[in-house]
Formats: sequence, structure tokens, C-alpha cells
Amino acid sequence: MKERREFIKKSIFGAGGLTIGAMGFSAKSYASIMGANERLRIAVCGVNGRGKTHIREFSEHKEAEIAYLVDPDSRVLGERVQSLREGKTNSNKVKGEKDVRKVLDDKNIDAISVATPNNWHSLMVVWAAQAGKHCYVEKPASHDVHEGRIALAAAQKYGIVVQHGTQRRSSDNWARQIGEIKSGKYGKMKVSHGFACKPREGIGYSPVTNPPDHLDWNLWKGPSVIDGYHENLVHYNWHWFWQVGNGELNNQGTHQLDVAYWALDDEVANTHPKRVMALGGRFRWDDQGETPNTMFALAEFTNGQYVFFNVRNVDHEGYERAVTNRFYFEDGGRLFEGGEYQSHNGSQPRDLAAAPVPITPGGAFGSFVAACKANDPMMANGNMYDAHYSCTMGHLMNISYRLGEKVPFNAKAGRFGDNQLAFEEFMKIHEIARDGMGVPVDQANYIVGPWLEFDGDSEHFVGDRSVEANRLLYDPRRAEFDLPSPASV
Repeated sequence: MKERREFIKKSIFGAGGLTIGAMGFSAKSYASIMGANERLRIAVCGVNGRGKTHIREFSEHKEAEIAYLVDPDSRVLGERVQSLREGKTNSNKVKGEKDVRKVLDDKNIDAISVATPNNWHSLMVVWAAQAGKHCYVEKPASHDVHEGRIALAAAQKYGIVVQHGTQRRSSDNWARQIGEIKSGKYGKMKVSHGFACKPREGIGYSPVTNPPDHLDWNLWKGPSVIDGYHENLVHYNWHWFWQVGNGELNNQGTHQLDVAYWALDDEVANTHPKRVMALGGRFRWDDQGETPNTMFALAEFTNGQYVFFNVRNVDHEGYERAVTNRFYFEDGGRLFEGGEYQSHNGSQPRDLAAAPVPITPGGAFGSFVAACKANDPMMANGNMYDAHYSCTMGHLMNISYRLGEKVPFNAKAGRFGDNQLAFEEFMKIHEIARDGMGVPVDQANYIVGPWLEFDGDSEHFVGDRSVEANRLLYDPRRAEFDLPSPASV
């Protein structure tokens, strides 16, 4: 809690622009304060996939202007630049650049938005902060726990606006529902459950080849140590390789993980879980991907609350899509998306007036523009502090899975002690895999990860398997794209 108070304190001083000198901060360390009538000049970094949404949203915003598009793929970059120049927006003088470092040297740039592969996210937050630029960063804000801590340190030190691309933080409906949960309207929450269950297909195999001439392979790899180029990396399937992506859990699942974290009691909402575990597998596809397409994960907090998470991607007849959050309460009541309440043994919501959690209006992108123009980091809907804690929960779950061992695919695979609710939720997934996906009992294998204990203050694992687990808190990095320590950022 002390750390969060310091973050808010520094953010407010950075935002005010009047007390920086008095506090001993260097004025050049903070983003410039804009005039009320100035447009926010933005560089969009990563212009394929999600980047196309960034381009559309910022180019259509009357108080923003896209000054640069940044991408190491010259072919894609050229297409996006030409399209913007031909449009009737404030961004028709946009320039193209392949290296974000050159853009950050431009004193006329106010902010960058990041829609690159995950391995670039934290590094761009750090570089933007050091250059005095605000940053909208797609989910997840970090590719590993250590770099997330460094990005948070940079946001704290330089006072920039960082907004995490978890759009539900900008949703009036979710702000209302989270406010009701936190008010005690439904009693004490026992489990905050996230689901990232959307149908996907396998990716097959692509051989290692030379990268195409239109791709700057060095810049695409960025910090990551990757043996060789293959077409399953560029431009979307990188999500399913550990060196660059984080699997579905911290891809689509980041949105639902963040909501699950957001709903926790205030006493633990600014902490890490004390222990985690995960199990699952990459069933049926027999492809090149590394991350699980089926997963059940748990995180336990010091107050006894749990976050459960469910990934289920394999398509089959009768597949039920579930990209949502559900909340289970001690009296047996359950709350579903949209406010649907399911009673158990007569449980009922309390007659309480609950205020929504305050958010900045304007949607995910409009709220970011407003926060930047106000130079106020606390206006961001999902700041770097919240991003670090919700993303870390997913990283810890993934680490348990990556340390897992093969166990026969059957109902005995779950190791939940006396947690009956966890076993029930696991069995729902198991039965879908068995009956819907056709995974053969005792002929296939689950990967069952260990329970891992985590010291949230030091952000290190302790106890059994901690040596192996701590190695996965930090990805190997290439020297050109290395990061400073949190203390020296």
C-alpha cells in the first residue's frame, strides 16, 4: 500500500506541473504540458492487427493527430501511411518510420501508442518515459514480471500517463458492476473467475527460413532471443511462442484477468497472490505452437480470495464461447456479466446503494487523450500500477504451467487440496475436453504445474521449485534492447 501511495503522490506532482521544482524533480523528466486547444501528436507503433484499431481511433479523434506510424515491416507500413495520407483526417501528413527510437527523439511528439508483439511493450513504456512522452500500451503491459516492474518504475519516476489497453477499465457497465461487488452488495466475494474461451485453430508448422526483404528482422525481434525467422511468428501467431508472446492467458485473457484483479477486496487489490498453480495442455492441434490451448489456473491471495482462470480454445461441435468474468460469493450466490445474479440456498443481494468505480469518460482511446492533455497519470483508465499487478498474476500462472509435468489425462489430474469449488470448475473443463474435443482418457496427458509460493514484496518465488521458477521471472534479452534496473531507470 505504501508503494501505491508513493505512485499516486508522484503522479499528482508530475501532473500538476507547478510543484515539480519545489519537490526537487527535474522539469525535463516530465511530459510537456499542452495547451487546451493543441492536438495530441501521437506515433502509433505496430500497425498490423490491433494497430489498425489504434490508427482508426486516434485519427478520428478531433483532439489527436497521428504524426508517425512505426513498424519494421516496410510493406505493411507503406500501406498504412498511404491510407492515412489519402484520408480526410488530422493525420494526413503522417510519416512512416521503422525504429521508434528516432520518433522519440522528435520533440514535437507528445505520446506513443504500442500495438507491437508483447516482447516490446515494457521497453517502449520505458523509452517513452525517458523521452518525456505519454504511452498507451496494449495488453499485456509486460512480457515478464521483471520488465513490468521496470516499466512501473519508469512511470513513477517520470510522471507520464501510461494507459493499459484493457478496455473494460473504460466501460461504464463494468465500473458499475465492480462498484457493486466492492460495496458488499453480494456479500464477501470468494472467487473472481475469468474466462478466455474463444475458438481458434492450430497453426501447423513453418520451417526456419531467411526473413523477407521487407521486414527488418532485427527490429522485429527487438529484445527477444530467437533462433530464426519462420512465418508462424509474423504477423499474428507469435502469441503462441514463449519468446515473444504469453499464450491466450495473457493475450485475450489479460482483459478478463484485469477485471478479476479489479474486483478483489481493497485489502489485497494492490498486492500479488501468495501462491499460484496451473494445468492444461495443447490438445488436438499437433502444431508448432508452445502455449496451452486449454488451461485452468488458480491464484490465492492473503485474505483467502481466489482468482480462477479458464482458457479453452479448441473448436468443436457445440463449442460454447465464454470471454467473460463471473464472481462467486461466500453465501453461494454468483454474479455474471451484465449483473445476472444466481441465488443459492436463498442467497440474495443486499439492499445497498453502490457507486460505480470512477473512470475517465471517452472510451479507451478518448480517455487516454484526455489524460495526456491534462498531464494527469491518475486519469488513465488502467494505469501502469494496475497493469503491472494484473499482468503479473497471469505471468505467475504461466510460470507454473511451464514448470509442469505430464500427468495422464483424467479426472485425477487436478491438485486442489480441499478446494471443492476449484475441483468442480476443473471438471467442467475436463469434461468439455473429453466429450467435446475428444481428448482420450489416459491416452493423452495434462501438463500439471506445481503450487508455487510467491513473495509479493520482493517479487520472487520462495519455497519448493523457487529456483526454477525465479529463472522465468526474467526473459533473456539482446544487448541492444536491454533494460536498466528499476532503481536506475
